[in-house]
Amino acid sequence: MTTSTRKIAEHPHKVVERVAEFLKEGDLEGIVTMFHPDCKISMNPSQAPIEGHEGVREIFSDFAKNKVNLMGSVTGEMINGDTAILQGQWHIEDHNGEILAGGTSTEVTKQLDHGGWVYFIDCPISVPEPQRQK
Repeated sequence: MTTSTRKIAEHPHKVVERVAEFLKEGDLEGIVTMFHPDCKISMNPSQAPIEGHEGVREIFSDFAKNKVNLMGSVTGEMINGDTAILQGQWHIEDHNGEILAGGTSTEVTKQLDHGGWVYFIDCPISVPEPQRQK
């Protein structure tokens, strides 16, 4: 399946649904299509963000391989042109219903030229603290 025939997220709050679909199918490259090429992901607020599509592959490869279930809900959304900020709750379950990870997320999404929305900044656990200048 090529990226041109994959489902897109028609609205910012639909991105998590598409990621969940691709995870359940084990489609790592589908997951990658839900992230901007210049994305930043803060999995651990005390460490440097992971960047770009290679970072997405690194984070999601084991989850996709195991076809886990992502349960997510968007609890807040504000759109300004081609940019939106989202807040949500999420968790990932294995096939036995055991929760593997979860949290409260803050995300920035961007609308691409084809009309679909993707994650641009993803902070699934917590937004990092500001970096202070010395």
